[in-house]
Amino acid sequence: MDDVTLRALNLLEEAQAGAAARVLAAAESALREPTGEIRDGPAAMHFARVVALTRLGELPAAIVAADLMLAAADREHSSGWRSCALSLRATRRLRLGDQDIAEYDIEAVLRDLVSAETALLADEPDPVIRGNAHTGIAIGYAQLRLYELAVPQFQAAYEATCRAAYPDNGNRAMWLCNLAELNLIWALELYQIGQVAEAEKHTTLAEEYAVRAAAEASGPRAQVWRLSALLYAACSRADRQDPAGAAIDIPRYIALLQAHGLQEQHQELLLCRPFHAVALRRSGRLDEALRVIRKAVGSLAPDTDWLISAALHRTHAVLLSVSGSVDAVPGLTYGDALAELLWRQRQRWLHTAMTMQSYDVLRWQHEQAERAAQTDPLTGVANRRGLDTALRTLTASGTDQPMAVLAVDIDRFKQINDSLGHATGDDVLRTVAQLLTGNVRAGDVVARLGGDEFVAVLPGADTVAATEVARRIVAAVAGLTGWPVTVSVGVSSGPAYAIEEALTRADGAMYAAKRAGGGRANAAAV
Repeated sequence: MDDVTLRALNLLEEAQAGAAARVLAAAESALREPTGEIRDGPAAMHFARVVALTRLGELPAAIVAADLMLAAADREHSSGWRSCALSLRATRRLRLGDQDIAEYDIEAVLRDLVSAETALLADEPDPVIRGNAHTGIAIGYAQLRLYELAVPQFQAAYEATCRAAYPDNGNRAMWLCNLAELNLIWALELYQIGQVAEAEKHTTLAEEYAVRAAAEASGPRAQVWRLSALLYAACSRADRQDPAGAAIDIPRYIALLQAHGLQEQHQELLLCRPFHAVALRRSGRLDEALRVIRKAVGSLAPDTDWLISAALHRTHAVLLSVSGSVDAVPGLTYGDALAELLWRQRQRWLHTAMTMQSYDVLRWQHEQAERAAQTDPLTGVANRRGLDTALRTLTASGTDQPMAVLAVDIDRFKQINDSLGHATGDDVLRTVAQLLTGNVRAGDVVARLGGDEFVAVLPGADTVAATEVARRIVAAVAGLTGWPVTVSVGVSSGPAYAIEEALTRADGAMYAAKRAGGGRANAAAV
């Protein structure tokens, strides 16, 4: 993990701990460091800024900030940060739509989440960034109750924490707790539509994840994660093998978590109240169950998750019905009918998301195949076909924009192959390609034409600027240790519509450099 990413993640923790205003100022200051403009800063700092704006309640600004983060991620060629930016934008759009129906756009939210998932098909080497990316997608899918899509994302986030490079900060237990919580919520919704056997499968899974989380809790908040995990494990037993034990354990762990600062209105604690009431009822303690559920219903806040609120009200109605109250029956019937409608809505969203996923994966596979066909497999730069495609794009409008060309050839490459072997020759080719790519700009094109011949195309550059780049390349190759390698570079420039002529002149200038002894740059005469 680089220093910028580490600094940004530290700011994220501060924002989540309540220092959002300070974090926003710090993130914006860091973003301005490269050029003075916020948009030109690194993706990691844009991430911190999005979270800070969200914490401050500025959702429209957070969505714009996510757009800037997406642009930064693309500049950095970071699949992980791209994924994070898309999922951040999706979840902010979802929250804004909850506040303002005019901003509600479920299709745009799903498209961002699916695109975030597809972005991770490309490798993200940093496990922390990858873990954050999977978590962002999981949160988005979970908010839409698309449990089937959220679970594998939380699992992938957990797997990222198992890599050796991942810091021991407690995230492993956190994501296992997330999986336990998600399965409990899934079970609550299944109970509301009468799918009891299916619901019990998910409480069984919740217990498995919770037991693992308790065993793997570590880092500065290890005790809190351990208690949360034990609470979820107790909830998962309420409807199955141990209601009496669950009825004792659930309030005990809730009290311990409250001692660590969790309030009664905290979603984690409210989620557990229906399970507590069920455990009491199944243990023959109906009056206590009613007291617990009435207190929980009375503590509901306006911003409580609607599914948890619905589960509490339904559990209350069920217990009233069991106690003989006929007044509860109409409300229970209406609530069950509404739950069925909401489940069907969820199924439609799931179908839409899975269809989008299929199309996105096919598109990505096609792009990968096309990219492979235009990439030199040895060096990773463009091949002749890739160069032709890039040139067609650059010259499509017949523009007279200036464009410079470098023709690069490794001096006495045959001798390297003959004396050191073809494996060493391949290493030299890869290294020269890396040096070429490292000495040109992000938008420039580097291609291997075959053998030891390379070309670099520099849009917007003139001969003077291109010659300076060529000299840097010559010096970088000459400075390699281990191999006696030099390159000859020919330089030419001209308008984009005459790029082929510039290529020919650069090639001629390169051969003139070779005849002069090699290891030098030579600009073609105008």
